[in-house]
Amino acid sequence: MSSPPPIPGLQGLRRRVVYVSIYELIAIAVVTWGLAGYTGQGLEHSGIMAVASSAVAIAWNVFFNTLFERWEARQRVRGRSLRRRVAHAVGFEGGLVVTLVPMFAWWFGISLWEALVMDLGLIAFFLCYTFVFNWGFDKVFGLPASALGAPAAS
Repeated sequence: MSSPPPIPGLQGLRRRVVYVSIYELIAIAVVTWGLAGYTGQGLEHSGIMAVASSAVAIAWNVFFNTLFERWEARQRVRGRSLRRRVAHAVGFEGGLVVTLVPMFAWWFGISLWEALVMDLGLIAFFLCYTFVFNWGFDKVFGLPASALGAPAAS
């Protein structure tokens, strides 16, 4: 089954803003509950870290997806295969680990090792969530221009 045609005017920066807004609102809710349950430090304390990590993720999302779409636009094969979607999710989440693990260690008063172990559950969740969200977003809003047009000249 193919994706619907892209929504007119929902490309580039506008597409990224809609994407990041929906993605992060869902993520903040899930992470707040998950961190509160894992740490026992309550929704308010965990919610602050969820919002802070969301801010980091938003900045990384804009940067990473801009680079990814530039790379994607130069590819001969169009569309977003399973392999390309997995590479996208792994690259995105891998970049977040470098920043978020030290933040979690500081905020929750735990070692970097404990923060990494704690983050493993979030990493597993976000790998699946990122994959499913991107697929669903593309199904609802259509593919970005980078995955549609003729391949860029080398």
